Amino acid sequence: MPSIDSNAALQRFLDLAVIEGPSGREKSVMNKIIEMLTTAGVASDCFQFDDANTHIRTGGETGNLIVRIPGTMAGPTTMLSAHTDTVPVCVGSVPMVEGNEVRSGNPASGLGADDRSGCAAMVTAAIELLQSGKPHAPVTLLFCIQEEVGLYGARYLNRETLGPIDRAFNFDGGVVEKLTCGAIGGERMTIKVHGIAAHAGVAPQTGASSIVMASRAIASLHENGWLGLVDKPGLGVGTANVGIFNGGDATNVITPLVVMRAEARSHDATMRQRITNEIKSAFENAAATTMNDAGQSGSIEFEAKLEYESFALPDDDPSVLAGEAAVRAVGRVPYRNISNGGLDANWLYRHGIRAVTLGCGQKNIHTIHERLLIADYLDACRVALHLILSNDISSGAKAT
Repeated sequence: MPSIDSNAALQRFLDLAVIEGPSGREKSVMNKIIEMLTTAGVASDCFQFDDANTHIRTGGETGNLIVRIPGTMAGPTTMLSAHTDTVPVCVGSVPMVEGNEVRSGNPASGLGADDRSGCAAMVTAAIELLQSGKPHAPVTLLFCIQEEVGLYGARYLNRETLGPIDRAFNFDGGVVEKLTCGAIGGERMTIKVHGIAAHAGVAPQTGASSIVMASRAIASLHENGWLGLVDKPGLGVGTANVGIFNGGDATNVITPLVVMRAEARSHDATMRQRITNEIKSAFENAAATTMNDAGQSGSIEFEAKLEYESFALPDDDPSVLAGEAAVRAVGRVPYRNISNGGLDANWLYRHGIRAVTLGCGQKNIHTIHERLLIADYLDACRVALHLILSNDISSGAKAT
């Protein structure tokens, strides 16, 4: 089993988790990571920020942080990645150790183990590597921004700035034994339903309610099996949801506008597009068939945007085989998984980087009940260290 300083590793997590860094405000987290690695001997010219934040509509304090640790021997370049932002509920985290777990001492705050534990595991592995003096191939550390609000750091990653990568491992949520080797694709929609305004008391018949139109569309989708779990024999499987519904300003007005946000997911891009098309069609039909007394109907504006494409790594992928070997090296039994949620690895795959996602022992993420299992976190640190010390590329294939 790879040896690490457990107390120092745990303290690194505590030091990172206490820093407020919701999506778009990760600069302080990046500064602390740079401080930790610089103190351990990483040269200043090994750090570089890309320009990912300049491509995000809402901007952000910083781009992705890329750290290149030169190899002392020839071998494949191994990349470790994690995201630095947390969800808003983790602002105000006061990490404290309680038995074999870490929780937030602030009852109104989540811990932020998602994904400061991934960041801390990577930093620990790099520091242990440098302190060991053992020969190693090149290592790249990628600390991503704004994962929680749309995988934006990975999506807008400057691939040229990152450089060549042969094996890749993304440290995020879940148990240490689980290797997530693929993930679902997701598409998000903005739907604007335009009705016809009228006085609801004086002349309601002259209006056409956008609320009625939207409700008819949603009811139709539900009744025909295109909302929730979508399982259509011969077509495919996926999920769909209308999650945001806004409209209306007064009870005495026939509502002229409703704005909704919806999503469709599937491991099959064709099926995901079919779900999106069914949602659009349902709203178009509902708007066209809801009329006022003059025969005037409503209309819709429909915008769909790919959030992340699905992917699945082959069984013999070098990163998959190396990840399994690392999990076995810490005394655990690995198993493979396909995720129904989006990961930074979705966009890394689109950039030509086939990354396996490994867990760090987080549980109850995105809630005030979030915990970090210390034993799992420490094993994640050991897994990360094993990965950057091992120099094999199984099967001789490269991920770039």
